[in-house]
Amino acid sequence: MARAFCSSRAAPIMFEYVLDMCGPRVTCRVRDSVLRCAATRPRRGLETQSRSLRQTQGGSGTLTGGGWMVDVPTIRYVRNGDVALAYQVLGDGPIDLVFLPSFLNNLEIAWESPLYARFLRRLASFSRLILMDRRGTGLSDRMSPEDLPPLEVMMDDLVVVLDAVGSRRTTVLGASDSGCVCALFAATYPERVAALVLHAVAAVGTATDDFPWQWTETQWEEDHRLFSEEWGTQALAEQKLEKFTPSLGGDVRHRDWYARLMRQSASPNAVGAIHRLWSRIDIRPILPSIRAPTLVMHRTDDANEDMRAGRDLADRIPGARFVELPGVDNWVWSEDQETVLVEIEQFVTGRRPAGEIDRVLATVLFTDIVGSTQKVAALGDGRWGELLSLHHERVRAELGRFRGREIATAGDGFLATFDGPARAVRCGQAIAEAVRDLGIEIRAGVHTGEIELDGGDVRGIAVHIGARVAALAGGSEVWATSTVRDLTAGSGLTLEDAGQHELKGVPDRWRLYRVVG
Repeated sequence: MARAFCSSRAAPIMFEYVLDMCGPRVTCRVRDSVLRCAATRPRRGLETQSRSLRQTQGGSGTLTGGGWMVDVPTIRYVRNGDVALAYQVLGDGPIDLVFLPSFLNNLEIAWESPLYARFLRRLASFSRLILMDRRGTGLSDRMSPEDLPPLEVMMDDLVVVLDAVGSRRTTVLGASDSGCVCALFAATYPERVAALVLHAVAAVGTATDDFPWQWTETQWEEDHRLFSEEWGTQALAEQKLEKFTPSLGGDVRHRDWYARLMRQSASPNAVGAIHRLWSRIDIRPILPSIRAPTLVMHRTDDANEDMRAGRDLADRIPGARFVELPGVDNWVWSEDQETVLVEIEQFVTGRRPAGEIDRVLATVLFTDIVGSTQKVAALGDGRWGELLSLHHERVRAELGRFRGREIATAGDGFLATFDGPARAVRCGQAIAEAVRDLGIEIRAGVHTGEIELDGGDVRGIAVHIGARVAALAGGSEVWATSTVRDLTAGSGLTLEDAGQHELKGVPDRWRLYRVVG
């Protein structure tokens, strides 16, 4: 196994030795594992001149991906020498925070996952968030596997991006393999790092006698084979979701998104070379050199990276705080992300969020199939399952068309939120029409009110009201509250009085309206 070697000299010399990889023993081994001799790389401050480029979009864009409507922050480019690096900046908080995800990233495709997008926007709620695609991956310049850069060039790239956005001092957040780059950056540029946050990071790539819980060479080789033969397929995406983030296992849309992310992040050959690079990493010698305040987080039953790796990492960084999180997911943004976000915000800002639940005004839409129980009995489970799949496809297509956000499905029912009541009403009408030729009818209820956002879920009395209104509607009908009627005045919608009704569990009587045009 090729590992970075370090002498026992003083810390500043020690980590420069690791970063420059100038010892003949190390240079030989690292060359065999894709990295080229350090003498061939540009030196910092000499040949790594940067030049800002024009943004690729005139502004933030809205894309449709995997059935989700996506608002993508502006993507810009800056050059490090001849290599163009893609980056994004969002938020206007008092601190700068740069987040380096794992090697598998694409600054456009990432936003297609509602969970990932929420995580990023939540980070931007208390910071100026800086994101980038590493060279060789995503939207940054691609290159052949033989030209993939050593770690110090990755750090050079980060410096160039930070300079381009005017960030002189930043908090650095790294997850999985990117945590090694972040740790090296903190040791190398202490004057530029206000704090270091690491999640699910291992300092060593392959198991050794003193690091026995890491992946073995056999496990790495099996992964290399899978990447070579099945990279970007739905089968591999499903397998990796189950391994990296079991909480999303069985989520078809995230499986399709992840397969697309694979294909748009790197080619099979490139990802194989990147994988081999990380399998041979060992940054333990430089960890005692880190002086920035450091938070290390790791989930107790991480399905991919043993928690002992996180404890070992924290023990080697002076003064590091270790937080053990409940859960099994390896990805920082997937499982119970609010707990992670609260820890990060408190650590980097010095204050705990006033509340973990956001309250916003939104319109909720409930739909379900009328007479579904009778249809199951008539069709049988097999045919009903096929019909339900077609129903779900059409509902999701209409949600995407009207900018609705799917919150949950339960059997044949959907809950979605909208930023405008007229869109929610028209979406309900469109869904009723879209499923009619399937021989089924839906009913829908719409209400506008204050809801509580809790992770990917929504709560509050407004949600209950929407559900109760839907239950009163007839086949192919959309019912709405008086609030919706008042807010859609002038929209061209026609609503007729359906009388006053008691809504189970909701105080008072409510005047409801039937949408007729």
